[in-house]
Amino acid sequence: MQNVIDSLRAGREQAVTTLLELLSIPSVSTDPDAASDVKRCAHWVAEKLTATGMPDVRVIDTAGHPIVYAQDLSAGPDRPTVLFYGHYDVQPVDPLNLWTNPPFEPTVRDNKVFARGATDDKGQVFLHMVALEAMRRELGSLPINIKLLIEGEEEIGSPNLAPFVSEHADMLACDCVVVSDTSMFAPGQPSIVYGLRGLAYMQIDVTGPNRDLHSGSYGGAVHNPINALAQIIAKLKDEHGRILIPGFYDDVLDLTVEERSDLASLGHSDDRLKADVGVKDLFGEQGYTSIERLGARPTLDCNGILGGFTGEGAKTVLPSKAMAKVSMRLVPHQRTADIAQKFIDYVHAVAPAGVTVTVTDLHGADPVLVPRDTPAIHAAVKALSETYNAPCKFTREGGSIPVVLLFDTVLKAPTVLMGFGLNNENAHSPDEHFDLDNFHLGSEAAVRFYTYLASSVA
Repeated sequence: MQNVIDSLRAGREQAVTTLLELLSIPSVSTDPDAASDVKRCAHWVAEKLTATGMPDVRVIDTAGHPIVYAQDLSAGPDRPTVLFYGHYDVQPVDPLNLWTNPPFEPTVRDNKVFARGATDDKGQVFLHMVALEAMRRELGSLPINIKLLIEGEEEIGSPNLAPFVSEHADMLACDCVVVSDTSMFAPGQPSIVYGLRGLAYMQIDVTGPNRDLHSGSYGGAVHNPINALAQIIAKLKDEHGRILIPGFYDDVLDLTVEERSDLASLGHSDDRLKADVGVKDLFGEQGYTSIERLGARPTLDCNGILGGFTGEGAKTVLPSKAMAKVSMRLVPHQRTADIAQKFIDYVHAVAPAGVTVTVTDLHGADPVLVPRDTPAIHAAVKALSETYNAPCKFTREGGSIPVVLLFDTVLKAPTVLMGFGLNNENAHSPDEHFDLDNFHLGSEAAVRFYTYLASSVA
């Protein structure tokens, strides 16, 4: 295996050059005008997989953006089969003026590559491609059977992935799934995510008068939709951060003593968190530490509000409409459909008279816990600990990856969430970046993981 690691180290400069090429493709899946670029990115990934020696590579059309699928099963039936999942689509780039360099003109500064998709998820996908290429080049073949499923719709909720996985379950059959779309807990601290929160994403529309009104002529007699919306939002949580929706916490699976101990051992610092995000105080549900609230407790947050006049100067208008987007992060064993309905019922119950309220369930995902005692997890722990020369920790992630639950229910395969990004690398924000040390070490960890997994059942 050392010759593979040496080869990776010798090829670091070329790997970064090729990564920059991938990051320059504006594969924004939410933008209809970028559809041709999303498709171009899919073919770029497929061509690079073919160039690595992957014998079976396909670009598969869906009702939306293409899926890239590749496989090499030459290791034989006595070796484990790994399904690697990732995505090549990226988030929108707005606000553009907050980027130091254009988001699709990748730039290396301070040993970090800055570009949209750098850490989420192009950089993390590509490091596995680099690892597999080095293994095949130095060893002549792979020690495991590998399947790669790289989609182009993760950032829009993977609408076409579930039917694809269900229809191709036999083709995707595997012993385990590997996903590198999560974060390490801290620099130099390797970690494996074993829990992901779910999501219920809602929209509240409040309509009052049939047109915008002069606030002097009508104010005081007609309910203002913005005021009504503010009343609704204010009733969603109490002053301590506890969510007030009846039955919201009914199915929440409490942390075990062992889990709380594991999270405490990560060495989380409230002061470091405050400094990182630029606030004087933290806020959240009482009775839980901030590290527990970040990944293992449910949340409710207003993500955006729209209504009335927001331009320069003054305009004394009583608006006809107001709107808010609200997200709820869910934990095991909550279910998104149940929470969405409870949210809808509660908002209607607390809505004031004089306005019409519509609540829309935009999308969601159920939370997931992955088993921590599997051959794949043991191989990942060994690989990460050896690569970073530090004990690998277990943690939970606050975000959602809906496909993990899909793999569990359809493929009946355990997932290893082995991420190499960092939480402060601005995923989904301007100046997204990826530490190149973690990019290179991630490739080495991937080599060790595939090697140790093969030997665990050899």
